[in-house]
Amino acid sequence: MIAGGIGGTTGDLLMHSLDTVKTRQQGDPHVPPKYTSMGSSYAKIFRQEGVRRGLYSGVTPAFLGSFPGTIIFFGTYEFSKRHMIDSGISPSLAYLSAGFLADFAASFVYVPSEVLKTRLQLQGRYNNPFFKSGYNYRSTLDAARTIIRQEGFSALFYGYKATIFRDLPFSALQFAFYEQEQDWAKQWMGSKNIGLPLEVLTGATAGGMAGVITCPLDVVKTRIQTQLNPIDEPAPLSVKDATHNSNPPGTAPSRPSTTCRGSSSHQQNRLISTSSPSTYTRKPGAINLDTSSVFTGLKIIYKTEGLAGWFRGVAPRFVWTSVQSGTMLVLYQEILRQLESHSIIAATGDGHSGG
Repeated sequence: MIAGGIGGTTGDLLMHSLDTVKTRQQGDPHVPPKYTSMGSSYAKIFRQEGVRRGLYSGVTPAFLGSFPGTIIFFGTYEFSKRHMIDSGISPSLAYLSAGFLADFAASFVYVPSEVLKTRLQLQGRYNNPFFKSGYNYRSTLDAARTIIRQEGFSALFYGYKATIFRDLPFSALQFAFYEQEQDWAKQWMGSKNIGLPLEVLTGATAGGMAGVITCPLDVVKTRIQTQLNPIDEPAPLSVKDATHNSNPPGTAPSRPSTTCRGSSSHQQNRLISTSSPSTYTRKPGAINLDTSSVFTGLKIIYKTEGLAGWFRGVAPRFVWTSVQSGTMLVLYQEILRQLESHSIIAATGDGHSGG
């Protein structure tokens, strides 16, 4: 569990700056958008806001959620996997089911932390003169207090259903692929120690393939969580419904603002991603889905944008999931080996001293 916590947290923190850039792109209310390409967005945030309060804004709740979340994930995964295999369930199904159960168990920890992280990432520095996000918290603690006071405790779990629909299949596929690839690598090498290159390859390809397969769920999740209520939209969209003044069906009702002090009458309507970073960037002029249903959203995107709409942003998603997965799983295996070797040495030493 400790090995999983360290590995998962390292992978998440390594990719945090990419998470920040994608969050800014998703939640950018400006027309034309201030953040466009990945490279220019990185450069602009770094130049204007720096690293700690710019690219790494929101890193505190990210760490506070990632470490216990991955500990719960790996603890649940290893326990359920071994229990199912011992019960006679086929290994492939055990890996898939264990990944599913593990992500569900961890979601109660990582979703609230991701809500805080995402808002702080979108905000950047306090009283940010370079980007008006609609949020303005002094710190992580201030963000938590303000959200609970103004929006209620349930706001910390906003986007939970959409997050589960994407992350549970991703984790299940990721670990099913990883365990199978590890078995193949060990058979090919004729040893349990397959070496660092194959460790990286199995971890990265498992995450990358799972990321590609679940890309449609990532797209619809982001569209649901980033669509604007028409009252706040800076420009009309390409459908007549986008000009209506009422909240679209399936979107959250307006809640009190979490913006600057003294502006409590403003309503915060923007719905942004609250999970691991989406690499989907909305197509200019794309219509609001006007639904909170994942399946309905998938149908709408397919009808209006075709199969390409389901896989928009698949290339950066493949890169992100490959790097994060490779880092997490390689560190997990290496730390696990180190801990096991020290345990064996300690046990051997105790045995000699007792004799």
